Amino acid sequence: MPAFPSTLPTPRTPPSMDAPPLRWGVLGTGWIAERFVASVQRHTRQRFTAVASRATGRAKGFAERHGIPAAYGSYEDLVAASDVDVVYVATEHTAHLVCARLALEAGKHTLVEKPLALDASEAAQIVELASARGLFCAEALWTFFLPKFDVVRQILESGVLGDIHTVLAEYGEHFTAEHRILRPESAGGPLLDLGTYPLSLATWVLGAPAEILALGQPHPAGVNGQTAAVLRDADGNQAVVHTTLFSDTPTSATLAGTRATLTLPGPFYQPGDLTLTPSGGGTTLTYTEPRTAHEALHHEAAEVARCVAAGQLETPLRPLADSLTTLRAMDEIRRVAGIRFGPGEAVLE
Repeated sequence: MPAFPSTLPTPRTPPSMDAPPLRWGVLGTGWIAERFVASVQRHTRQRFTAVASRATGRAKGFAERHGIPAAYGSYEDLVAASDVDVVYVATEHTAHLVCARLALEAGKHTLVEKPLALDASEAAQIVELASARGLFCAEALWTFFLPKFDVVRQILESGVLGDIHTVLAEYGEHFTAEHRILRPESAGGPLLDLGTYPLSLATWVLGAPAEILALGQPHPAGVNGQTAAVLRDADGNQAVVHTTLFSDTPTSATLAGTRATLTLPGPFYQPGDLTLTPSGGGTTLTYTEPRTAHEALHHEAAEVARCVAAGQLETPLRPLADSLTTLRAMDEIRRVAGIRFGPGEAVLE
């Protein structure tokens, strides 16, 4: 077993500005698309050549705000454009499969906002199509591309935590009544938007669960309001995850091993601090980085550019197999808790 370190590792994340420039098209003009494009433009040499929305006016407004030369009122027109190398799918969850298929069938490398699809079956279709076409594809779960999470990755690889028996992770946020997360027809509820973060952390650390226990509570808007789940791996190790729309929570995470505990204060999935504490007490080591929130979205775009330039079809930082594992676990949570959602419905039975 390795000795407890005197210092924490430093991130191995290359500078985003060094990533080879590609030409990007954006499907969707919502909240995350605005932040993704702004961050990538400020911190990389990537070029946005086109944006599309089902409403031409929204596409034109987005293009004007971000200096993008082409605005389309059709997703089909954008993926057919000859000056687009990579398509970023930033639509609502219910359209991820359709839009990813459009991009891949048009021969474009594709980055799909998290989660990759509504469920594992849809995600598998995307993965299979990308493989068949020989195109890069990834889930834009930006957490795993952050420098902080490369420090987490190195800590896990070092074995300094010992045997990890416990993962605790949660994410709760309050939303106003008009937000799409409260709309059943948009596959609303916390699981896809918020729950992806604690669940992806749990499945990354412990792997695919062998058993899941879960409970849900409905929201007056007609969607699931909160869900708690316990995941057990084949060796009996456990993860406890929770997500809610009813209130703001600390949104923290803990990876507890037999030799040390890694703590990620909230919001754990964003840039920020982490601490490593030896079991039984002792000197706590702290990693600190600026809490830049979504300004750090550029890291995932830079990784896509590096992978595409190197001829890689996926990224080792968030392999497609990991995306599928998380969605399979989410499918099981929904089954056990009696939560149904999909195009046109998101209710708790």
